[in-house]
Amino acid sequence: MDSDKNINEIGNNSIAEVDVDRIDDDRSEVDTRQSRRASCIILPITSLPSPYGIGTVGKAAYDFIKFLADSGQKYWQILPIGPTSYGDSPYQSFSSFAGNPYLIDLELLVEDGLLEYEEFENVNFGDNPEYVDYSLMYLYRFKVLELAYKRGKESLKEEVKKFRTQNSYWIDDYALFMAVKKHFMDASWIDWPEDIKLRKPKAIKKYMTDLKDEVDFYIFLQYLFHKQWTILREYSKRHGIEIIGDIPIYIAMDSADAWAYSDILMLDKKTLKPLEVGGCPPDGFSDDGQLWGNPVYDWDYQKETGYEWWIKRIEINLKYYDILRLDHFIGFSSFWSIPYGDETAKYGVRRPGPGYEFFEKLEQRLGELPIIVEDLGVQSEEVFKLKKKVGYPGMAVLQFGFFPFEDADYIPHNLEENTIVYTGTHDNQTIRGWLEGLNESEFKFVKDYVNLTEEEGYNWGMIRSAMMSHSRLAVVPMHDYLNLGDEARINEPSTLGNNWKWRVLKSKLNPELAAKIRYITRLYGRMN
Repeated sequence: MDSDKNINEIGNNSIAEVDVDRIDDDRSEVDTRQSRRASCIILPITSLPSPYGIGTVGKAAYDFIKFLADSGQKYWQILPIGPTSYGDSPYQSFSSFAGNPYLIDLELLVEDGLLEYEEFENVNFGDNPEYVDYSLMYLYRFKVLELAYKRGKESLKEEVKKFRTQNSYWIDDYALFMAVKKHFMDASWIDWPEDIKLRKPKAIKKYMTDLKDEVDFYIFLQYLFHKQWTILREYSKRHGIEIIGDIPIYIAMDSADAWAYSDILMLDKKTLKPLEVGGCPPDGFSDDGQLWGNPVYDWDYQKETGYEWWIKRIEINLKYYDILRLDHFIGFSSFWSIPYGDETAKYGVRRPGPGYEFFEKLEQRLGELPIIVEDLGVQSEEVFKLKKKVGYPGMAVLQFGFFPFEDADYIPHNLEENTIVYTGTHDNQTIRGWLEGLNESEFKFVKDYVNLTEEEGYNWGMIRSAMMSHSRLAVVPMHDYLNLGDEARINEPSTLGNNWKWRVLKSKLNPELAAKIRYITRLYGRMN
């Protein structure tokens, strides 16, 4: 290993010394040309600091928005915020429309008179401030929220009723799904009794009646989440911070969406089990490909119905976010479809996606859409043509751009303006972890190209490379600003058990770091 590559003690929040007092806080001086350029930090809400086990939309979220503003950022990118299922992945959610009850802030419920501190301050939500213990969340969080429901279900009845009416497209299906799922000991809806599995009208009426209090509880939680989220969004806008949210292309099989809208999926009409599931074909990274297991869409049916479900999905999610990051854009051109029951993705086939017509229909109904497309992976000529036609900016990940003396697409000198450059995404290693894993020749190439130095900090050198690129938007995960190793990695695809857990310590989000981020942001014309 190169002797210079001793990065364990390098770059801990360091950049070349900054005279904080000289930083000009007058944002009005940023000229029009520069204002088209911007920067963003990735930090999932669950990764925010909190004394109660998981990040929420409470005080820490407000503090982080202030930190972003002080850092000169324009955007905050978060992961999907839907209720999570097995594996705790926000990309495997029980609903495409609901919010995650774990994100409801308990202290805000105290302010609303729905909880008392003594009802949750001694609950065991975990004792590690840097990681989420989802098993404890599952065991105890809902028990606390049930206390808030019992205290508020009568006094807030009219507000909740109004909220339910405003969200009638999805909320009854979601709440009944969750109530029935709990009733059958968390069994997948595929294993429910035939009448409710097939949504027979009598069964729907029966369970709505028998499980009324449980249904009302899940609706109440969504009311609480949406109320807290709406106030946070308003605060964010006042501070000039826009929120980028993720829209997973596929839905989970065990979800209210798959149960309530089974016609949009390639399912067996009798058993409602998937005929085919999604994934990626074998490539240089995996001989078996990636087997995601999500049911794939019946795009012919979607076309016949005018893509109504997707239009509703985008419309409702635009109430959560300012910009949508559309996952797996390649799948809208063509997608890898694998026979249900296969143990690998080897024997899938490539099927045509909806193509340009889909995006045309979206914009006919919803107007010009603020979309970023996740177009990573092996791209065909058809994908390039589709991306050019829709005009949405695609993504470029620096970690995929450095191959010694190869003219890679994602190397900084090849980046075009209509791209979003990332030092890494939630699926990547941290910059520090990535650098530590390079061999000597790879590391030397990166070091020479970027001019990495110990004085500046290797992480800051990579961030600088993204900031100075031509890309319209530069995005940096919070763990890269903190120069953390792979202990802070958010997700390692195709693995279970250790993902979506990392949390940032409150002490790390300090004015000194904000000043350093602000300096480099302003230096390269990306000031908010």
